[in-house]
Amino acid sequence: MTSPANVATGARGDGVVAARHLARWLALAATPTFAIMAVLTAVPGGGPADMLCAAGHGAVLGGMVPMYLLMSAFHSAAWLRLIAERRR
Repeated sequence: MTSPANVATGARGDGVVAARHLARWLALAATPTFAIMAVLTAVPGGGPADMLCAAGHGAVLGGMVPMYLLMSAFHSAAWLRLIAERRR
């Protein structure tokens, strides 16, 4: 007979597995997302928001672009781990 404690633990265990699976996919999504944001930030759009948000139009590597590139590099560990697992 299954006790309520076992049922709760089993349901919680499934939730933990699902949360870990979701966290792994989110970690993989971070690197390309930040890389795309860096490219979109570096390309001048010429819209009215660019005049308000740009720190300096001459400095492409000033401001948000280096931050997005660094964030992309720091989040690349998930991709490196995935590549290492596939090679085994």
